[in-house]
Amino acid sequence: MLDGSYIFAPRIPFVPGYEIAGVVDAVGPGVTSFRVGDRVASLTVHGGFGELLVRDAVHFSPIPDGISDRDAAAVILNYVTAYQAIHRVGKVKAGQTALVTGAAGGVGTAALQLLRIAGVKTYGAASASKHDTIRKLGAIPVDYKTGPLDRLVRNLEPNGVDLVLDGIGGPMIGQCIDALRPRGHLVAYGFMAVSGLLATLAMFANIFLGSRLRGRRGSFYGITAKYRSDPAPFREDLAKVFALLSERKIDPMITRAFPLLDARKALELLATGGVEGKIVLEASAA
Repeated sequence: MLDGSYIFAPRIPFVPGYEIAGVVDAVGPGVTSFRVGDRVASLTVHGGFGELLVRDAVHFSPIPDGISDRDAAAVILNYVTAYQAIHRVGKVKAGQTALVTGAAGGVGTAALQLLRIAGVKTYGAASASKHDTIRKLGAIPVDYKTGPLDRLVRNLEPNGVDLVLDGIGGPMIGQCIDALRPRGHLVAYGFMAVSGLLATLAMFANIFLGSRLRGRRGSFYGITAKYRSDPAPFREDLAKVFALLSERKIDPMITRAFPLLDARKALELLATGGVEGKIVLEASAA
């Protein structure tokens, strides 16, 4: 978003902030679903780095008692992304196998936890320094820096895995496809390693056509596009994620919390690529 290459962001200048948790300050005429003082969460895509935010009521979800605003904000984007990629697109079943790339990141750690709950044997691709985190979340670490990812995975699963969740994109797509068993399913949800129109088109061609030519399935899942076409599944799945959070079956993996006015420092830390889990910004109390 900040370098102007994200297709769902408005033109710069704009207020960033993909997700928020907060308290209703006022309601418009005819709004009956919320009252002043209610605690709510929202997938904003942009506009979240602000003290006040005005949106239609349909875009807010109630935060259950017992869940802090900090924890609620930390699961909106990452955990619903992981949940929908796993269950609505990947349609995993207990006893299957999966590979998660970028496994120590925000969506990656969410996916490892949700796959463990689903009874899936999971491999997490990450650098060696992050392997303890991968193990703590119930997955088997794979050091992608030691060789082609497909070969490393097949050393552990000779027939390949049933599902790959990939948020890296670019050259990683081919390796993810080759790590799948025949008729296995690649669900790509991001493209951190891709820049430029031609590279993006080549990546999507590999996801959809390249996977099919090799006897596998490829899908691309984007939470923003899915939400904008129909927000109902997001609200349903956020409620399920909040239930798991209430039951302490998932951990938001909050690494750092910064004051709202230190958003730049938070973004610079995120850009280092060394963050495990989630960074949260907190507005000062009124």
